Amino acid sequence: MTTETARLPRSGHSAPKPSKTARSRERALAWARRAPLLPALIFLIIVTQLPFVVTLVISFLNWNSLRPDQTGFAGLENYLQVLTNADLRQAIFTTILLTVSVVLASLVIGLGLALLLDKKFIGRGLARTLLIAPFLVVPVAAALIWKHALLNPTYGLINGALTWIWSLFGSDTPPQPDLLSQAPLAAVIVSLVWQWTPFMMLILLAGLQSRPMDTVEAAQMDGATSWAIFRHLTLPHLRQYLELGGLLGAIYIVQNFDAVFTLTSGGLGTANLPYAIYQTFYFANEYGLASAAGVVVVIGTIIVATFALRTVFSLFKKEAAR
Repeated sequence: MTTETARLPRSGHSAPKPSKTARSRERALAWARRAPLLPALIFLIIVTQLPFVVTLVISFLNWNSLRPDQTGFAGLENYLQVLTNADLRQAIFTTILLTVSVVLASLVIGLGLALLLDKKFIGRGLARTLLIAPFLVVPVAAALIWKHALLNPTYGLINGALTWIWSLFGSDTPPQPDLLSQAPLAAVIVSLVWQWTPFMMLILLAGLQSRPMDTVEAAQMDGATSWAIFRHLTLPHLRQYLELGGLLGAIYIVQNFDAVFTLTSGGLGTANLPYAIYQTFYFANEYGLASAAGVVVVIGTIIVATFALRTVFSLFKKEAAR
């Protein structure tokens, strides 16, 4: 038996365990790699997690700043009131309607724009930049643009365009709709769709550009129509990108406060849950009830974010498998 053969471990016997010194060295190296991230982690915990823990504690209290002597433990009463209070229940329904409408409309329009930008034409770079611009506008500024520059019944661009069109037909009484008063929720939805469509477009455009073009070219050579290629090849490939865009959009839109506050101040049935929390906290001074409603929003956001992260990881695995 040679020396090399004698050194090989026998079958049925496990390899020797690393020594205590080796394990300590591995732990030290692991902590050395994590050490640069510790300040950011500590800062993140202080800024986000500690306030949430305080909010969670307050949500179980019956605390009104106008009646400080009556502060006490309320149990689940605040959470039951969130679900039974007529105003808060209406705010939850408005939040769901607002989120679903904006996400679906943004996805449909964003898909159409992504399909257009996926084709080569003169000025495609400029068109892409202009279409992305609405997403780069500060949310409050975007809401102010819609409130004053576009939807104002006196000098807004929409009514100005209607007046010009009606004048071409010789009409002296053009329509002057006040969308902020006649259809306030639709006005909020339109402003948010305008702002979030570029986000969906970018995600879907990235999905289009990651298609396996050899499959598409083979289908074209076999005589498949553009609609058949879109239905059987492009759309199934974009499924996860559509899910990702919808989930990420829902996470942000469900927390939207700027558009509702700026356009309608929560009036005429447009108050969503974040705005209702603002009213409950600052005007009704019900700190416990407002905290409970905030926890409900956070829990809903975490549920949606869990599905979003799962979709992201599946996309990463698919890209790594190529």
